[in-house]
Amino acid sequence: MWDPELYQRFGDERSRPFFDLVGRVAAEAPGMVADLGCGPGTLTATLTRRWPGAQVCGIDSSAEMIEAARALPGAGQRLSFVLGGVRDWKPKGRVDVIVSNAVLQWVPEHLDVVARWAGFLPPGGWLAFQIPGNFDQPSHAALRELAGSDRWRALLAGVQFNRQAADPAQYVDLLAPAGFEVDAWETTYLHVLHGDDPVLDWYRGTGLRPVIAALPPEQTGEFLVGYRARMSEAYPAAPYGTVFPFRRVFVAAVRR
Repeated sequence: MWDPELYQRFGDERSRPFFDLVGRVAAEAPGMVADLGCGPGTLTATLTRRWPGAQVCGIDSSAEMIEAARALPGAGQRLSFVLGGVRDWKPKGRVDVIVSNAVLQWVPEHLDVVARWAGFLPPGGWLAFQIPGNFDQPSHAALRELAGSDRWRALLAGVQFNRQAADPAQYVDLLAPAGFEVDAWETTYLHVLHGDDPVLDWYRGTGLRPVIAALPPEQTGEFLVGYRARMSEAYPAAPYGTVFPFRRVFVAAVRR
């Protein structure tokens, strides 16, 4: 279960990659824009201002996120939200821009999904997505290590953690032969977070969700204590805050 309020606790840090991504999309007057994995819809809503003539539709598999999105001002006019999975999503008609922000890390075999989305676009259509790429960082290494320890291995054996981005070159190799002009890049943001346990709070809204869903509350608390200790050591607090490096991979591609 996704928690929209918890997810948006670091709204500024989570929104910056979205705007960095959409800023590379040079579509002038699209008729239909789809935001796949729209979450609570606050960023989706900005697309109606970016393209004033477009219909904008957000899709997400979380009922909680879609409920929050549908409560936004302006929803139901040019801005709509649909409950559904992005893996099997198919547009009902023409779609000119497909945006996906920090979603594909949750999708198995996401390269196949990217290729499928690309196939929906007409000449001049844009596909833009961003995926975290932190699989080798302490935040993810500690999560896998803790889940695989003697204490938790049996309880979390079936839990699937998010998969992270491929190398940027793989997206070029996927989309360029399909007739796309591809701009692929990566950025490591150095977020300065505040609070007592900011990295733990960050991942409680995202990467720790599978653990929280799998364990009863008392065991979840025990797991989080162990994870908190590892995060405090890996990301020590400074007087000005906690520096949290976060790598992301971006792709903005237009069909020629």
